[in-house]
Amino acid sequence: MKADFGLRNAELKRLLQTGETETVEFKEKLNDSFYQTISALANTKGGTIVLGASDKNKITGIEKSGEFLADLTNRIINKLSIYPDINTLDINHQRVLIINVARSSYPVSYEGKYYERVGNTTRLMSHKKLQVFMQARNTWDAIPGEFSPQEIDRETVEEFVQLAIQNKRLSEISAKDSVEIVLRKLGLLVDGKLTNGAILLFGKDPQKYFINLSARIGRLKDDITIIDDKWARGNLFRQFNETMSIIRQDISVRYEIKEIQRKDIWDYPLTAIREAVLNALIHRDYFNIANFIQIKIYDDYIWFHNPGGLPEGITVDQLKSPHNSVFRNPQIAKVFYLAGFIEQYGSGTVRMLEWLKEEGLPEPEYKEEMGGFSVYFYKDIYTEDNLIKMGLKDRQIKAVMYVKDRGKITDKAYQTLSKVSKPTATRDFAELVQKNIFILMGKGKRDTNYTLIKPKMSQKGI
Repeated sequence: MKADFGLRNAELKRLLQTGETETVEFKEKLNDSFYQTISALANTKGGTIVLGASDKNKITGIEKSGEFLADLTNRIINKLSIYPDINTLDINHQRVLIINVARSSYPVSYEGKYYERVGNTTRLMSHKKLQVFMQARNTWDAIPGEFSPQEIDRETVEEFVQLAIQNKRLSEISAKDSVEIVLRKLGLLVDGKLTNGAILLFGKDPQKYFINLSARIGRLKDDITIIDDKWARGNLFRQFNETMSIIRQDISVRYEIKEIQRKDIWDYPLTAIREAVLNALIHRDYFNIANFIQIKIYDDYIWFHNPGGLPEGITVDQLKSPHNSVFRNPQIAKVFYLAGFIEQYGSGTVRMLEWLKEEGLPEPEYKEEMGGFSVYFYKDIYTEDNLIKMGLKDRQIKAVMYVKDRGKITDKAYQTLSKVSKPTATRDFAELVQKNIFILMGKGKRDTNYTLIKPKMSQKGI
């Protein structure tokens, strides 16, 4: 923590010495100018706002309460659909916020107006420049269409508002607001026109306009033997609920009764499945209307696939550690965040890894393939790829496969299978026991054998 404080303290000193530039702005308090500057930085090169400092390079401080920081974060998300990196720094009993704003891949407005940085000033973007800017950066969910207001499912909108209020994330919207006002404040009703995002999030029948924007969930024995095949359609909230329901029907669950309470033990942690489904719905490429989300459930793994690879600036390797959020569909992501479906930006892939690991399952596998992005959950920890990652020798891997097929292996059988001496077999077995893969069974020399240690299964629900 001290090193981190030192780095941020040094950054603040550097910013104060440099002064305001195209990418740096000082603000003493929250006002319209603060939010306009966020819009401008996002629409230009990105940059940093120091909140609690004057344009004369002096620290003035801000309110120190946690409620202030939470409210600020929610206001930025509500007003701009921007998810900045906010760092808190306390110096000489005064608090300063260093707010880093990334250059946005989509146009960012504040109260319907778009801003840019020109030198060290924030300016309203000209109409002509805005036209070019919008054509270059518009996202699918922000595109307005010729949709009737009757297409909106008002019940879904009302349920969303209640969820957002419960999660204390909707400071700009009241439960008394009409559906039209809610959609306008969310940026889903622009100049009287509903956007693609409005129809997909809250429409009665989005597939009327976008036939393939749905999810297909299959239960398969192998790639040619299909046991079950179902579709999840409707708006995104319905798709999410229906997809989760179908998956729960197609994976195994057993029960344990302890101290009068029943515990559901699933093949995979449902929290991780939930995150994978949300990831597919929020991040898919909706410009690709020819394809749909696919989820295939096999005996020993689940495959989640959505059209569209990773957004520019994010690599597969970065997904297993904290990383910046790059949203292909910012309006959709914003609504799911406000409803409490997303807890922390840029953490979903990391959380999936942690949840599976906690339950003794292999790490999820992330791949860009077949024109899209895939997530694999493996039920069996003893796969060849995973055993290689665990550092096993080829002959030890053969022994594990032998036990998976036959249930156990003896010292003599291993010597024959691997063509090794008894001392080598003893050393190999010792390593497998030490790695918690094999367990020694039997009491006497004649019935001594090794079996696999069963990994514990998921005990978490949602």
